[in-house]
Amino acid sequence: LSNSTSITQFLLMAFADRRELQLLHFWLFLGIYLAALLGNGLIITAVACDRRLHTPMYFFLLNLSILDVGSISTTVPNSMVNSLWDTRAISYTRCATQVFLFIFLISAEYYLLTIMAYDRYIAICKPLHYGTLLGSRACVHMAAAAWGTGFLYAVLHTATTFSIPLCKGNAVDQFFCEIPKILKLACSHSYLQEVGLLVLSFWFSVGCFVFIVLSYVQIFRAVLRIPSQQGRHKAFSTCLPHLAVVSLFISTAIISYLKPPSISSPSLDLVVAVLYSVVPPSVNPLIYSMRNQELKDALKKLIPRVISQQQ
Repeated sequence: LSNSTSITQFLLMAFADRRELQLLHFWLFLGIYLAALLGNGLIITAVACDRRLHTPMYFFLLNLSILDVGSISTTVPNSMVNSLWDTRAISYTRCATQVFLFIFLISAEYYLLTIMAYDRYIAICKPLHYGTLLGSRACVHMAAAAWGTGFLYAVLHTATTFSIPLCKGNAVDQFFCEIPKILKLACSHSYLQEVGLLVLSFWFSVGCFVFIVLSYVQIFRAVLRIPSQQGRHKAFSTCLPHLAVVSLFISTAIISYLKPPSISSPSLDLVVAVLYSVVPPSVNPLIYSMRNQELKDALKKLIPRVISQQQ
């Protein structure tokens, strides 16, 4: 990745100027980060160690947790270090690496969420065909497609973004290297190619979201036919949080990447970025798994075993 400018580093946005608020940001992000690592780490360990969880649903959940750990680790630790040491600088190479890894991981996560909606649709609406449509080989291929598509997507956007000449300084008005903020530094009209790619990506994302919504519409129709009120409540309490997290994820990402510059403000941009980059990896373990009795049982058996091995 080369640039015609002489920029060697970028300056990220500081959360605050006062030292007390900088330390507050550090401890807040540290708590969120540790919670995300703990929650997703427990899921990864439980699914990997318990044979009863070697099913398509938990296989996809395992991949989601790995992506969550990776995505939050790409942005939050660097922001914490900057607040702790009262610095804003990030090198050009680290910024490009951060953009690549973040786009790769959140793109793969979004495609995986689409696959997980399909998994739930088949499990609830076509249970007799579940083993045929979602065999082990099919699951591996779908997960690999999500990872591979995210990788290609990240290569395309990172290469395009960092080939654009930058003429408007090096201050990135965000707590991590975000493509829209880097494009604001571009020379006049030189960023239109990347904007075109973002718009194309937007329509592809909308297509995935429509597929997710339609899948859940079919799921809800099937759930409403369940005679047991307890069964309907259990299905709705599982599906609705899934849909809420996906809606939050895609809506805030779209706002961040495609909103007009005229409605941009540092505080709004910061809140939106936190909502799509920090919140989902932290709450996904609760929404996708901690409400699941099978996973709870696996964790109850796993945790004492780990403690006994350390004693």
